[in-house]
Amino acid sequence: MQPIDPRIPLAAQTRRTFLGAGLGALASGAGAFSLGGIALGELVANSGGVVDPLAPRAPQFPARAKRVIYIHLAGSPSQLELLDYKPKLAEFHGTPCPEEYLKGEKFAFIKGHPTLLAPQFKFQQTGSVGMWTSELLPHLRTIEKEVCVINSMTTDQFNHAPAQLLLHTGESRFGAASFGSWVGYGLGCETRDLPAFVVLVSGDKTPDAGKSVWGSGFLPSVYQGVQCRASGEPVLYVKDPAGMMRETRRATIDAIADLGRASFARHGDQETEARIAQYELAFRMQTAVPEAMDLTRESPATLEEYGATPGAPSLANSCLLARRLVERGVRFVQLYDWGWDGHGTSPSDDLLTQLPKKCREMDQPVAALVRDLRRRGLLDETLVIWGGEFGRTPVVEYRDGKKDFLGRDHHPHAFTMWLAGGGVKGGTVYGATDELGYRVAREAVRVKDFQATVLHLLGLDHLRLGYTHAGLNHRLTGVQGDALVVRGLLA
Repeated sequence: MQPIDPRIPLAAQTRRTFLGAGLGALASGAGAFSLGGIALGELVANSGGVVDPLAPRAPQFPARAKRVIYIHLAGSPSQLELLDYKPKLAEFHGTPCPEEYLKGEKFAFIKGHPTLLAPQFKFQQTGSVGMWTSELLPHLRTIEKEVCVINSMTTDQFNHAPAQLLLHTGESRFGAASFGSWVGYGLGCETRDLPAFVVLVSGDKTPDAGKSVWGSGFLPSVYQGVQCRASGEPVLYVKDPAGMMRETRRATIDAIADLGRASFARHGDQETEARIAQYELAFRMQTAVPEAMDLTRESPATLEEYGATPGAPSLANSCLLARRLVERGVRFVQLYDWGWDGHGTSPSDDLLTQLPKKCREMDQPVAALVRDLRRRGLLDETLVIWGGEFGRTPVVEYRDGKKDFLGRDHHPHAFTMWLAGGGVKGGTVYGATDELGYRVAREAVRVKDFQATVLHLLGLDHLRLGYTHAGLNHRLTGVQGDALVVRGLLA
């Protein structure tokens, strides 16, 4: 029977681990054990000392993508005004929603029996692909050959924070590891000077679920997202204190690392390993981050194409910064843009005023990002993801009976996301909703299926990418193991 390695986190040293080690050895005669996660095997293999947790690692099988740019529109745009064309909604506008849809239904805010709401903007089939797109997305039409639209996304959460947590961490409750953290854990980072996982936030605030959507949860803290800012100090608290020389800082970090290694040798605490790596990374970031975040180094033509203005916290700037980061080796760049929660309670969330405004801010830079990645030879190995946490209802909300503005409530049953680059089938629409856009009619894609597919594109098997915590082998796609890779999205 194999002894329990002292460098495995204490959370993994349970009776389940002990028995799994012994039974595995008895069954196979092999001198190693595994619970399906990466951490156990790697820690045992590197038991001679502290290892760099961000060192680049080979994928589990040949990957189609090496890196990810994930554009999350917090609050969730209306798919019925953008990409899921439903002429029947216009035909039955203002009529009561059929009773069959409302039986057992729960809405976040709608009360009573709602009426159907027609799409508020014109749709058109354009280009050689013939994809239906809204007049609010003229720039998207220029990249439709690269885009795979999923009109059949579905979730089981209808409030913002739980839905965002489910999409980004695999759990609707706080405490799980985020998408970018899992990718960094599985693949490491291609650069030593920047984090594996960078977060850029535009709009007025962070998502409803807060910074947990880029937290590392139960994974070592070195894998959490690092928030960078487009104006002011790019990363808070990374600069040296006033009066400290670079050489002095280097000597200080070396001394802290020596103490950390001594502690790790005694206790095998993985957070010690993470802390050493974070100090080293912060030291290197002091030089690398200002250069990577400096948009003034871009040409006027590039700034104009994105609609970017150096120093402003905008989605346009975030898109351009994302390109600069992935070309420098960052593995996962997460963009959050707030302001897409279209309830129709005031001008700030009205379908007729706020949605066009947000689309003007989003459409140009997102399309420019995809084109720019293609020109630079980066798109084939960079997966671009776009979407919110759920959809909007085919019925009008009219909060408290007021009809001054138009809006749609939260809708978990069907929503739209799209992918580009990174091995996906461009120029296609996958799945479909019913004629009113209420429920998925074919080829449903659950959140866990979406997550499994993205991991697959990165060369990671969602069933083998695990981490033992509190006696369970946790995975991004859940411990049940029933997530499916959506083959129809793959090129």
